[in-house]
Amino acid sequence: MNTRTRVLTGTALAVALGAGAFGAVSASATPASDAAPASVAPVSSKKDGPADKDFTTTTHLTVDAATRAAQAALKAAESENQKVTVAVVDRNGNTIVTLRGDGAGPQSYESAQRKAFTAVSWNAPTSVLVGRLAQTPNLKDIPGTLFLGGGTPVQANGAPVAGVGVAGAPSGDLDEKFAKAGVDALGK
Repeated sequence: MNTRTRVLTGTALAVALGAGAFGAVSASATPASDAAPASVAPVSSKKDGPADKDFTTTTHLTVDAATRAAQAALKAAESENQKVTVAVVDRNGNTIVTLRGDGAGPQSYESAQRKAFTAVSWNAPTSVLVGRLAQTPNLKDIPGTLFLGGGTPVQANGAPVAGVGVAGAPSGDLDEKFAKAGVDALGK
């Protein structure tokens, strides 16, 4: 453990113990209006700038973009009289938006989210991943995944940044067609 980690860990422990011992947090406390927002400043061993190697920049969909993708997927399904649920998740698998179409089955909500999670996790459409189960059947045991057609990754510069999952149509091929319509709406 390096010195910086030990100092930060010790400081965090001291703060936590101090807060518990003295009751620093009160249920009736009012927030200070002039409090500065919390932020993490990069620490550098050099005096001329932050340690960039300790930080990474990632690309994320905005809520507006995720909503636009979900609406496009839902509209594509409705145009073929299909009752589906559409989920859009971020790179970490956290749900950004879910739209449950009128008449979509109760199982479609979780299935759409899991398909989106699976697609972004492996940066591949879930229909492609179904084929991988033949070689590696244990893939299906990974929590949160669903290896059925209907999930498509959203990419930025070839890297996965989100996933669109659709569930509820009578086949995974249709679900995936609608998910792709959602992804395609992002380029417009």
